[in-house]
Amino acid sequence: MTGRGGAWRRPRPARPGSAAGVTLLELIFGLGLVSVLAGMAIPQAMAGIERSRTVGAARYLAARMGLARAVAVARSANVALLFLADARGFAVGVYRDGNRNGVRARDIKTGTDPVVDEPVRISDLFPGVTLSLNDPSNTDDSVLMSFAPIGTASSGTVYLRGRDGSQYAVRVLGATGRARVLRYLPGTRAWVDVF
Repeated sequence: MTGRGGAWRRPRPARPGSAAGVTLLELIFGLGLVSVLAGMAIPQAMAGIERSRTVGAARYLAARMGLARAVAVARSANVALLFLADARGFAVGVYRDGNRNGVRARDIKTGTDPVVDEPVRISDLFPGVTLSLNDPSNTDDSVLMSFAPIGTASSGTVYLRGRDGSQYAVRVLGATGRARVLRYLPGTRAWVDVF
């Protein structure tokens, strides 16, 4: 090494006990602490992700209902959401009345009532979220939720449950046709407005 004036100087040896580093014991302790903290944080993060999926599914359905209402008013035609069940869960599509007799399942099958928004399976968009239309004893495999040209709707509620046990509901109020998202609070056994 060169010092002041360009003269060569020998590096000084490190003094015993002044080494800048960590011992194996300190490294093991640090890794153990990080592992314990990560082990506590990961379940909380996973529960947050599951809760986010469930509320995301509820917001998605509320938006689809809002779309159906807006299309009904804009086109002066009845528009409906069709919830169709199969072995993998529910698919939701939006259809418009094509022959002025209301949206009907048989008219959807024949193409008389055209699709406005393609059917989408909720479980594909939101893995781990299950959808229920009402009382589990009801075994209907399809349900229509209709919106009229004046902005009103058929009243109804769609229930969503996440893997973490969180429960949300999307409720359509018939007189206004607007969708509300509710969250179930198990402690009080009450449904409260989310937005």
